[in-house]
Amino acid sequence: MAKKLNVGGQAVIEGVMMKTDNNLAICVRNEKGKIITKKDKLKKKNKFFKLPFIRGILNLIEMMVLGIKGLIWSGNQVMEEEEEFTVKELVFVLTTSMLFVVGFFIVLPYYLTKLVVDKGFLFNLIDGAIRILVFIAYILIISLMDDVRRLFQNHGAEHKAVNCYESDKPLTVQNAKKFSTLHIRCGTSFIIIVLIIAIVIFSVITTEIWWMNLLLRVLLIPVIASVSYELLKLSAKHEKNIIVRALTAPGIWLQKITTRKPDTKQVEVAVRVLKTVLQMEKLK
Repeated sequence: MAKKLNVGGQAVIEGVMMKTDNNLAICVRNEKGKIITKKDKLKKKNKFFKLPFIRGILNLIEMMVLGIKGLIWSGNQVMEEEEEFTVKELVFVLTTSMLFVVGFFIVLPYYLTKLVVDKGFLFNLIDGAIRILVFIAYILIISLMDDVRRLFQNHGAEHKAVNCYESDKPLTVQNAKKFSTLHIRCGTSFIIIVLIIAIVIFSVITTEIWWMNLLLRVLLIPVIASVSYELLKLSAKHEKNIIVRALTAPGIWLQKITTRKPDTKQVEVAVRVLKTVLQMEKLK
């Protein structure tokens, strides 16, 4: 049996992006019903970038950049427009996104917790709990939007295609439709692990100075992301273990919000893009 490639994906506007270590492909369906495909070779990574704990933060940055580019490209194809995305625009979007994350998921929970308790283990526990609740509330609110609901359906289609591939079934639309919209390596599960690990780390690394605590919460983001990435990789290798299943359960539960049952056309796009990126691997 041929070794299965590690395939990652992301939902985009009316389509799906899939990537391996070497290749990336995006398929979207435009307003005329035609499936449009974009293929890219990824730059070969230095061995340093594959080291444990280093690879986590670098993969996160890469997926953010590729994800934003993929969303913009897919939106242009659906609207039948073509725009160049400059480096300056990319930096602006990434910076704005990071400021939103820091403000909404770090600063806001911190100050809400200060209204209840000042310091200690209880402070970090409440701070972490509020951060998780804010994130869940945010996901629930945006899930009510029609465009986001379509995006979540494409997310479900992505998982169905990957689950079909990893289960050694022929990669067809009919086979993929039978599989779950949930997947243990999903980015949603990664975020939940990040939020839980943050509670643990912030409980250990803390000071009596409020602004230093807040600064540490920002500076430690790469460390938390790296540790969380390694735990996600480990959980994927031992997903049948009872302890692993218990630890990953919150992320799986949340995927029931961030993924929705896709229609046949959406599954067709997901299967097409996965076949495309796998074919690219054979031609490398």
